[in-house]
Amino acid sequence: MDESGDLGFSNSKSSKYFIVTILFSKSIRSLEKLLSSIHRNRRKKFKKSGKVLHAYHTEPETRIRLLKKLSSNNIKIMTIYLNKSKVHTHLQEEQHVLYNFVTNILLDRIYTRKLIPIEGKITLIASRKDTNKFLNGNFKSYLEHQTSKNHKLKLTVLVQTAQREKCLQAVDFVSWAIFRKYEFKDKYYYEMIKGKIVEENLLFK
Repeated sequence: MDESGDLGFSNSKSSKYFIVTILFSKSIRSLEKLLSSIHRNRRKKFKKSGKVLHAYHTEPETRIRLLKKLSSNNIKIMTIYLNKSKVHTHLQEEQHVLYNFVTNILLDRIYTRKLIPIEGKITLIASRKDTNKFLNGNFKSYLEHQTSKNHKLKLTVLVQTAQREKCLQAVDFVSWAIFRKYEFKDKYYYEMIKGKIVEENLLFK
């Protein structure tokens, strides 16, 4: 799971939209192999390629290659996006509460659509954006509690960096592509993974 945009409301440079995206894959190994292939190809062409791929900082050639490879992979994508101008004032002042709220709604939709095997144990790997251990711990305990209470799911939430959990780099590109569609009216990259999106919902109409 990853997100694009920001939850700032007072800064004129803040994004208009905020996106949370979850990528489902039955095989983490296949995603890791895909990313390793992208890294190898990139190192051959760019000496300063870095160890972690970030969609925003990556050249178009690599973005296209990665998204096209993902589109032919056995994955599913679900995303929820919000127009921040429609967010209630009390939620604007509690950004971590808003983030937990949005993510929980997304998990509810995943359960309703039966996109995961609900009988067994489920692991959600979320990208770590905040270095505050308390906020990360609050996010983890909130989601695990809510899914257990509402759906009896055995969910384990792991908050990781993209460097440690390589598959998060793939979600970053997908979320970025969807974000471009709404924030900048640019569908170029979105169209490459559109066929893998099983649900794309607006929150706060």
